[in-house]
Amino acid sequence: QVQFVESGGGLVQPGGSLRLSCQASGNIFSIFIMGWYRQAPGKQRETVAAIASSGSTNYADSVKGRFTISRDNAKNTVYLQMNSLKLEDTAVYYCNGQRTLWGGPYDYWGQGTQVTVSS
Repeated sequence: QVQFVESGGGLVQPGGSLRLSCQASGNIFSIFIMGWYRQAPGKQRETVAAIASSGSTNYADSVKGRFTISRDNAKNTVYLQMNSLKLEDTAVYYCNGQRTLWGGPYDYWGQGTQVTVSS
């Protein structure tokens, strides 16, 4: 019953910015922590950032200082503001609920949104 729909990806040049959105629907009342994940070609999926309902956040070292996760609980939406994008940020980005700020995603994967950073 839970569904996450990602949007906002695209093609940008190094140093550019994108803002990803993730809209949640369904029975999400028990999901208190949301995370953004990414999977690059040939690489394992990794956690990028997470945010709790209280506003507490956690970021991967690779994106710290460049990415900002936020949420609008009234709209059931979580965002990922990505600045100073690098080539290595290229990946399909997914959102999902997770059990802790350090990981443990639920099995509610959406289609993801492609982010391509290219010069």
